Amino acid sequence: MDAALIRDSVSAAMPPAERLFDELRERTADGPGVSRESYANGEQVAHDLAARAARELELEVSCDAFGNLYMTLPGRDRKLPAWIAGSHLDSVPLGGNFDGAAGVVAGLSAIAAFRHAGATPLRDVTIMGVRAEEASSWYGGSHQGHIGSRMALGLLNPRELDGAVSSRSGRTLAEQMRLAGFDPGAAQLGRAHLAPERYLAYLELHIEQGPVLDNKSIPVGIVTGIRGSARARSARCLGEYNHSGAVPHEYRSDAVLATVELCHRLDCEWEAVRNAGGDLVFTVGQLYTDGKAHSITKVPGEVTFSIDLRSEDLAVVERTTALAKQLAAQIAARRRVSFELGDFNLSPPARMDVTLQREFSQGARCLGISTMALPSGAGHDAQDFAHAGFRAAMLFVRNAHGSHNPHESMRMDDFHLGTQLLTWMLAR
Repeated sequence: MDAALIRDSVSAAMPPAERLFDELRERTADGPGVSRESYANGEQVAHDLAARAARELELEVSCDAFGNLYMTLPGRDRKLPAWIAGSHLDSVPLGGNFDGAAGVVAGLSAIAAFRHAGATPLRDVTIMGVRAEEASSWYGGSHQGHIGSRMALGLLNPRELDGAVSSRSGRTLAEQMRLAGFDPGAAQLGRAHLAPERYLAYLELHIEQGPVLDNKSIPVGIVTGIRGSARARSARCLGEYNHSGAVPHEYRSDAVLATVELCHRLDCEWEAVRNAGGDLVFTVGQLYTDGKAHSITKVPGEVTFSIDLRSEDLAVVERTTALAKQLAAQIAARRRVSFELGDFNLSPPARMDVTLQREFSQGARCLGISTMALPSGAGHDAQDFAHAGFRAAMLFVRNAHGSHNPHESMRMDDFHLGTQLLTWMLAR
């Protein structure tokens, strides 16, 4: 397929893509945003809609034991290693419509472009709808997120499925998977459903979840790598409840002030690393007292919080994790509290395949698409494929107003360009 045919064929695929996005939004709406809970109704609706679209394109449709969805266009030579492309179909609570779903819709649109052009790719093209990439937003406890991809790749420790606990239902992820009709026990076998020797590469189109492309007025980004992370998902500070007026400062064991000091000290470290030219991101995404026990007239005796450390440099992640533990011990001794940080779940950084990056750049020149290279601060399923030995590459599509909120604003014109570039690669 030449550049003109790709442009025309992808253009023909855009109206059904837009209808699919609209139906995804309508069927999973939650207030101003969408909620597609991992292994629950919202995610299943999204998988059902994607599978329906795949059957309309006459693709081979299947699922693995974990519920990951595979939609395959047979190639001319089915013995060759296949392309696999896709993303996740769950969302964060009250999230946006395009996070994850754009990658699946783009893959289906690329196949629709092949159909429109009357073209058959050299090798199989499989579009994957991944389960539970956003599990960290729905499940606390001890796990490393990215559940669906890591199970398919044989990277998940089965104990994580029992260690992940829903803050809403109290069920473990293993229990929820069974309720959804899938088999968490298959993870005990330790076998990968997907093996790198069977695939040429994994490709993932995703909205950018930061402001870089939008600020630079560039529609498509070629991702160089994905930051690694260390996360304490259910940390606690334990002090002592007491009377807010009657207990002097030197006798208090105030869990809120101790936690705030820890957060402030880590924020100072973030600033120092940045000023030194290093790469670090620090976030406390959860911070709350016990609603059953707290009061305006009480010294707070307990705080639950999370720590999320990210960097392209694994040494920075490890050093800052150690610093968090050291600071917690110092603050605990001085403020008469105790910290229970728990395990920091580590996800190493992942480099995207350099050759695939160059080929995407070549395709952008052929198609007349403006691009730039940039790292991903957010985690994606592509990093798990890279860790499993796959060649992996990512495209970002410009998106206003950030992500993990209802106001994601990917332009369909930009999605069109990103899908052209994905189609160009799959046609090679």
